[in-house]
Amino acid sequence: MGRGSSSKHFSFQYFSIGASLIPFIEHNDANRALMSSNMQRQAVPLSRSEKCIVGTGLERQVALDFGVPAIAEHEGKILYTDTEKIILSGNENTLSIPLIMYQRSNKNTCMHQKPQVRRGKCIKKGQILADGAATVGGELALGKNILVAYMPWEGYNFEDAVLISECLVYGDIYTSFHIRKYEIQTHVTTQGPERITEIPHLEGRLLRNLDKNGIVMLGSWVETGDILVGKLTPQMAKESSYAPEDRLLRAILGIQVSTSKETCLKLPIGGRGRVIDVRWVQKKGGSSYNPEIIRVYISQKREIKVGDKVAGRHGNKGIISKILPRQDMPYLQDGRPVDMVFNPLGVPSRMNVGQIFECSLGLAGSLLDRHYRIAPFDERYEQEASRKLVFSELYEASKQTANPWVFEPSIQEKAAF
Repeated sequence: MGRGSSSKHFSFQYFSIGASLIPFIEHNDANRALMSSNMQRQAVPLSRSEKCIVGTGLERQVALDFGVPAIAEHEGKILYTDTEKIILSGNENTLSIPLIMYQRSNKNTCMHQKPQVRRGKCIKKGQILADGAATVGGELALGKNILVAYMPWEGYNFEDAVLISECLVYGDIYTSFHIRKYEIQTHVTTQGPERITEIPHLEGRLLRNLDKNGIVMLGSWVETGDILVGKLTPQMAKESSYAPEDRLLRAILGIQVSTSKETCLKLPIGGRGRVIDVRWVQKKGGSSYNPEIIRVYISQKREIKVGDKVAGRHGNKGIISKILPRQDMPYLQDGRPVDMVFNPLGVPSRMNVGQIFECSLGLAGSLLDRHYRIAPFDERYEQEASRKLVFSELYEASKQTANPWVFEPSIQEKAAF
């Protein structure tokens, strides 16, 4: 820039997209910030997303740049809306906007758009019409707002182990949907081409979901070991297994007797779910035989369980070691049980104190019903700005809710469970 010219620098210019989504990043070690930005890419879209209480303000821009939500291209009025499309009128023309319904991503997650407008509503250009996976109100929403405690609990949260309440399972808090693709293809063998057909000699329980062509029906619930596509592969039978009439044909006419082997597509272990789509593709080639490809898409509902990995936005990751009943979880002074228990020794050694600021401010936000958007490096405006903000919000929350334990000057940021 030339002499005498001025320039403006924003705090987000120094970080990547993932790092820009970490609140209080200035209080974290650089290695933990790097872990957090990488783990945000691994986040699984939940069935019911939730907007974060504490953010950085970049969540909306990130969601818009990803192209996940449906955006109004011009102002107008909503004529019709359902789960498949939104019809918008404006500028003397009518625009039909198709919505994504239960499509599979490259990571086997479920992509689905939910309309956020109703019929007869007037909208402006750029307004959110439908939310996508991991977005709420046009903002990125990768996780959930839950009540967290930092305390040891009988050794079950030793090192990076994490305790969770059964409420997270029964309430479908961390439930996600996944779509798996299973494929089978016919080939030409030395004994002839393979055929897609029903297999009549198998047990009825294995064939209960198949149609007359031997393909699983749409909407069927399938379990491990069920047949998805019936296929027969021709093969030469051994002479010792010939029937008497087959031996006669071979001796008189020299006919080779062939049998068929059952090579069906079966559902592997852990693949139980609902069939949401079946695609039968037939390739057209120059030969007399055209190979066929059948793809079966199955939607699976997965709940959080022991062994799953959970992570925060500060590189604080862990593995679920135990799911406790609600009555066994630690509880606050007002009787509210916590949802998750972390090891307190995992904070000072990793030097990611930003999670303590986020949890404290998130508690105040949940009590006051507020959302906060904090840019990184807020200490450039005032010394100890982060601490002052958190303490002031906790103090206000303790006054408005008449809960003095929320903020006690003698033991700030600490509570007895």
